[in-house]
Amino acid sequence: MNYGQIRQFDIANGTGIRATVFVTGCDRHCPNCFNPEYQDFHGGKTWTDAETATVISYVQAPTNSGVTFLGGEPMQNTEGLTALAKKIRRAVPEKDIWVYSGYSYEEILQDQQKKKLLDECDVLVDGPFVDALKDPGLYFRGSSNQRVIDLKKTRTEGHLVLLWPDGR
Repeated sequence: MNYGQIRQFDIANGTGIRATVFVTGCDRHCPNCFNPEYQDFHGGKTWTDAETATVISYVQAPTNSGVTFLGGEPMQNTEGLTALAKKIRRAVPEKDIWVYSGYSYEEILQDQQKKKLLDECDVLVDGPFVDALKDPGLYFRGSSNQRVIDLKKTRTEGHLVLLWPDGR
């Protein structure tokens, strides 16, 4: 797995102060993508155990609410991110894991590898960015077709549960 950047402090990609991991690689090529420089699967740097240790130390900080995976496309980096999510979960089980994906929740459930990553996460922001539906007033998403899904409640209640049904 390659990554474009790791942020220790991020307030734009999930609730609270979070660590963020921007993976590289995405073949979806949404028009006006927010990170086109991360679409190249060979871009960025190779992930190593050192990056894993760094991210875990960031998430362990008392001011940190959790970690967010985005990119690129996390669901096209499932092997590396699933292993990372499991390590984070063992180290700090009280912190949450968010993942952004251009795939819909329903598409992710149809793919065993993608579902394995999803199973390690607490919140999914799903769906491709659609420029015609862009709305800067939405919480933690760029366009109104995207959803912020509470995966814990969705699993418990047996139906899709959105954090902000109206987007705000």
